[in-house]
Amino acid sequence: MFEEKVLRSVAMQLMNGEEVVLDDQKLTVKRVGSGRLRQVQFEVNGRKFEAIEQNRMKPSRWGKLAREKHQVVQFRDVVTHKYVAVAVDGEVTEYL
Repeated sequence: MFEEKVLRSVAMQLMNGEEVVLDDQKLTVKRVGSGRLRQVQFEVNGRKFEAIEQNRMKPSRWGKLAREKHQVVQFRDVVTHKYVAVAVDGEVTEYL
């Protein structure tokens, strides 16, 4: 459904810099919420998505991985608010 390499690139740039460059888009990484988590919005094939750093305080398996120092990024569809994929250390898994 998605371009895995695009999601991998966004995740790695989000976790390692202050901006994300995607094709012709140059996007600023924002810090949101009380945990100051990294977040960026981007567009792929006309659909808007958010890439959000995983909150380490969450009791989920993703939160556990983040606590173990893995780089975990969740991807959410801005229109439907549904999570569509996750990247852990650059490995992307789509939610079905």
